[in-house]
Amino acid sequence: MLNKFLLRKKQNTSSTLRDKIEEIKKLPVPEHVAIIMDGNGRWAKKRALPRIAGHHEGMKVVRKTTMLANNLGIKVLTLYAFSTENWKRPKNEVEYIMKLPEEFLGTFLPDLVKNNVQVKMMGYKDQLPIHTLRAIEKAMEETKDNTGLVLNFALNYGSRAEILDAVKQVLNDSKNGILKESELDEQVFSSYLMSSKFTDPDLLIRTSGEIRLSNFMLWQLAYSEFWFTDVLWPDFNEDHLLEAVELFQKRQRRYGGL
Repeated sequence: MLNKFLLRKKQNTSSTLRDKIEEIKKLPVPEHVAIIMDGNGRWAKKRALPRIAGHHEGMKVVRKTTMLANNLGIKVLTLYAFSTENWKRPKNEVEYIMKLPEEFLGTFLPDLVKNNVQVKMMGYKDQLPIHTLRAIEKAMEETKDNTGLVLNFALNYGSRAEILDAVKQVLNDSKNGILKESELDEQVFSSYLMSSKFTDPDLLIRTSGEIRLSNFMLWQLAYSEFWFTDVLWPDFNEDHLLEAVELFQKRQRRYGGL
């Protein structure tokens, strides 16, 4: 009897979620969603678990969020997975985080291929462990021909370093006669950034109650809509993403105009 009740409850929940997705898709959805996945450590601490348990649980949320974003028709999902400042964390935590791409992509890659999701990465590859980079590059290679959602991992990424590197490249191209000063505008400068192949995020989501950007896509988020929630990343679910998208759909984006 209990099993039948739980099965009906699960079916009703799935039906409600499908209906909500279809309703949201009647209006324009954000083309590019960026998420600062925060709160894994606090989630673990609240349960008297090691911090790495929070990261492992958060990995499961990445999977669900990716599938829902793909179903909604979102074109790019950029996830802030590891910042250039995160190397300051305890060694065992960093080492565990660097193993997560292998574990995540090792089990999830077939689903990504099947669902037409393309894996990308932006960040400084030269500092990543070989096993981490190998897992990312394998996923990128096997999904390169997919045409659906782009799952873009910001891994060993820092926006200030990215901007400084872009400035150096601009100066170098100007010095070598490749770029004229008169040609430099916002669009041209954006082409020197790691995100040059994507449109700027329409919507930024940050979990865990923190209200700051933490050196994430500082140039690209200039006109993005922000949605902050107290929910810790491991507790973030489909309803939270749908809530953020619904709120985005209700906002008027003026870009400085009336």
